[in-house]
Amino acid sequence: MEVYITKASGFFPNSPVSNDEMESYLGMVEGKPSKARRIILSRNGIKRRYYALDKDGKATHTNAQMAANAVRGLFDKDLGIDDIDLLSCGTASPDQLVPSHGVMVHGELGGNKNMEVVSFAGSCCTGVDALKYAYMAVKLGDARNAIVSASERLSAWTRSSYFQKEGEYLSKLESQPLLDFQKEFLRWMLSDGAEAVLLENKPKADAQSLRIDWIEITSFANIIETCMYAGAEKMEDGRLKGWADYTEEEWLSRSVFAVKQDTRLLSEHIVKLGVDYLIQLGQKHSFTPEDVDWFLPHLSSMFFKDKILEESSRRGFFIHEDKWFVNLPTVGNIASASAFAMIEEILRSGKLRKGQKILLMIPESARFSYCYCMLTVC
Repeated sequence: MEVYITKASGFFPNSPVSNDEMESYLGMVEGKPSKARRIILSRNGIKRRYYALDKDGKATHTNAQMAANAVRGLFDKDLGIDDIDLLSCGTASPDQLVPSHGVMVHGELGGNKNMEVVSFAGSCCTGVDALKYAYMAVKLGDARNAIVSASERLSAWTRSSYFQKEGEYLSKLESQPLLDFQKEFLRWMLSDGAEAVLLENKPKADAQSLRIDWIEITSFANIIETCMYAGAEKMEDGRLKGWADYTEEEWLSRSVFAVKQDTRLLSEHIVKLGVDYLIQLGQKHSFTPEDVDWFLPHLSSMFFKDKILEESSRRGFFIHEDKWFVNLPTVGNIASASAFAMIEEILRSGKLRKGQKILLMIPESARFSYCYCMLTVC
C-alpha cells in the first residue's frame, strides 16, 4: 500500500520578529545587550522568525496549542478530528515532562472519538520520527489515515530569565564573559511555530499529493559525544550530568535548563556525516543527484549551505544549488517543524510538477542523527 502526504498546514504565532527586535522579546541578561548576537545573526542568514511571546516576554501560546492550530488547518467540510485514526506528534520543546506532548495536542483538539496518539521527543528529527511511525501505520493498514504534527516553543528556553542568575554569578566573579558562547549561540538561532501534514493511502484527485517513497533515519551516537543539550551540563570527559543530579539552586546559577550547543563538535561533524549517509542511501535506493528535482535541507544556519555544497562536490554526490528549496531566512529555525514548513511552502509555490522527486534532509546535532526522505509528486 502506498502512502501520500495529501495536505500540509502551518501555524506561526503573532507577527514576524526582525533581527533588531529579538532582545525586545527574549530580554537582556543583566540588562546588557548581547555581544554575540550580531556575530551569530550575520552568519546564520535568518532575517525574521516567530515567537509565542509578547514584548513583555509573556507566553501567548503553548506548544500544544500551536500544534493543534496547525492540525486544524488540515480540516475542511469533508474531514474533521473524528475522521482521524492516528495522531503522531514530535517536538523538542514540550510544555511539560508528563503527560506526553501528543496527548496534550489531542486534548486541545477535542472531538468525540478516542484515537491512537504517539509522541516523539528529542531534537530536530522528532518530526520525521513521528512521520515515519504514521507512514508505517498507514502502509501496514493499521490506520486509514494519520495526522503528523511537529511543533516548537523554543523561545521559552531562550528568554533572559533562564540566564539571569548565572549572569549575576559571573558578574560577581568578573572572570569570564557574561555567558559562555555555547549558551549564547542558540538564543539567536531558534524560534517557534508548528506544522502538520495529513497522510492517506490515496492521492488527492483535485490537488497535488506527495507519495512517500522511503524514510531513512540513523544515529551516530555510538561514535560521537553529545553536541546539543538542555536540562544537563556537559562534563570534561564528554558525559552529560542531568538536571536531577544538581541542586535546585544550581538549576538557576548554572542555567541548567538552557539549550546549549558545542559549536566545535557541530562544525567538525555535521556536514561530513550528512554527506556520508547520503552516499550510502544513494547506493541503497539506487538514486543519483541527477534523479533529485528538489532538495529540501533543514539548515540550522545558512552558514552550512556552502559547506554542504563543497563537501558533496568533493565526494562526488553534488546536488546543484538550483535544486535547493530553503525558507530558513523567512521562518527561522523551528527545529522539528522546519522540514514540514518547507513541504508546506513548496506545495503552495506552484513549482512542483507530476513525477518530480523531492529529497528531504534533516540533521540533528543533539547526539548526531540524520534523516533523509524521498517523495514523489503525484
